Amino acid sequence: MKLTTTSGVVFGVLVAAVLGTACQGGGSPSGSDSGGGSANLSGSIAIDGSSTVFPISEAVAEEFQAKYPNVRVTVGISGTGGGFKKFLNREIDISDASRPIKPSEVELAQKNGVEYIELPIAFDGLSVLVNPQNDWVDHLTVAELKKIWEPGSTVKKWSDIRPNWPNVEIKLYGPGHDSGTFDYFTEAINGKEGAARQDFMASEDDNVLVTGIAGDKYALGFFGYAYYVENKDKLKVVPIDGGDGPVTPSIETIMDGSYKPLSRPIFIYVRADVASRPEIQEFVKFYLTEGKSLVQEVGYIPLTDELYELALKRFQNGVTGSVFHGKGSQPGVRLQDLLKAES
Repeated sequence: MKLTTTSGVVFGVLVAAVLGTACQGGGSPSGSDSGGGSANLSGSIAIDGSSTVFPISEAVAEEFQAKYPNVRVTVGISGTGGGFKKFLNREIDISDASRPIKPSEVELAQKNGVEYIELPIAFDGLSVLVNPQNDWVDHLTVAELKKIWEPGSTVKKWSDIRPNWPNVEIKLYGPGHDSGTFDYFTEAINGKEGAARQDFMASEDDNVLVTGIAGDKYALGFFGYAYYVENKDKLKVVPIDGGDGPVTPSIETIMDGSYKPLSRPIFIYVRADVASRPEIQEFVKFYLTEGKSLVQEVGYIPLTDELYELALKRFQNGVTGSVFHGKGSQPGVRLQDLLKAES
């Protein structure tokens, strides 16, 4: 596989420049079943990382193994940060990530001599959730979310947010510090990645957060849209006012960018040194073609067919590096902006 390197600062560049550049390349494996058919393709693929991306990778892995029974695919959950640690130490082949790679991770990659191929696989809308018995919250503004979650926050009770809300302690739940969801949320709401109050129940496992919020009338938390969709009967989603009035996360509002600033792209990262292995070639091809139908099934928002085709060409051409130039999360990405940039 021929490797080239690109960089950039906005996700629109990913579509227009990097993926477009990939279309101009050539001379690398096509991703066809170089193992000689499903009976002959064998090997193992280790994936770990984001709990947000996990449902997609798990669904793709199950379908892929049904087609290629001699390939073993394992998918773990250690958070985006935990996944990158393993990935950059060459412990896994593919890292699930709910944010772009951070500067510190880029530095570690360079130190360890690890090159990587960054591939967008879907869109997500971070969802703010409360207990279904909560009958006072109709929406929250970005300013109110900041007031709740910023470092040194003085919000202890619901009435600290709005005086007419209950004078009862608020119980907060959120992803842990190894989570890309935590990184993205704090960047979008508090203006700095990783900056947040410390007195909340944190977990890298979103199912733990679901259980906590579902069991506490006075709870509030946040995590990826798919986990809300999967647990609609246990949770109540909160519309967010990003400046143009309250908007509820949905496939439509995340796709058209009106759910802001909590809509974001999510990724898989493939180690360049394993990308030529037949089972990796076929798996990534499967992920970006047949696997795209599974994205919406597990609650996320698929990219357009054209973007999946461009992403596949990016992989096949071995375009390494991050188009975010190693700057990490960049909130406020709008799908229509990407499409304009692409055209």
